[in-house]
Amino acid sequence: MNQQQLVSRLLKPVVFIAALVPLALLVWNALHDGLGANPVEAITFETGDWGLRFLLITLCVTPLRRITGWQALVRLRRMLGLFAFFYLCLHFLTYLVLDAFFNLGYILEDITDRTYITLGFSSFLLLIPLAVTSTNAMVRWLGGQRWRRLHKLVYVVATGGVLHFLWLVKADLREPLIYMGILLLLFLARVPAVAQRLAKIRAPAGDKKPAAARQIAT
Repeated sequence: MNQQQLVSRLLKPVVFIAALVPLALLVWNALHDGLGANPVEAITFETGDWGLRFLLITLCVTPLRRITGWQALVRLRRMLGLFAFFYLCLHFLTYLVLDAFFNLGYILEDITDRTYITLGFSSFLLLIPLAVTSTNAMVRWLGGQRWRRLHKLVYVVATGGVLHFLWLVKADLREPLIYMGILLLLFLARVPAVAQRLAKIRAPAGDKKPAAARQIAT
């Protein structure tokens, strides 16, 4: 079984099922009074937290592909990105329906008065065109170069999401700071010199080609 078959037939279904586990646990806890004294707050936090986690995991695919040489890992990226969008949609809908009760005035006041909500809402809006254009048909319609330029916005979205989380948390900052550290490492991995060194990690010992001569996937 080659890389593509292993990823498509084994790893992709496993990741798909694993990505649904947080939702299943959330539903289970909701049905069994396991969400604590403030269920709406718990649902909002869990969906937002998992949405941000999946967003960062999605961004980790390219560095992992460079380090391991497993080009087939790219087959997981779209699915992981859509799971990030899915959980962040649940996050926003929880706020819209269960917290704000569709009160437009309350929502607009929150967006304008609370910086962390301004950031979160703006980041969510930027994520929508990325999800909409994730299909093969949209890649062909936009063209590869324009599609790649558009999808670089994911780094803006991730930055906004991490700052949203950081400014939301008032006491224990460990988790948002860990996410910020991961994001900074991901930005560092995009520096050409660093990307070349990552590619060298998995290069065979006898490979004498200069780093610039080896193709590094974007």
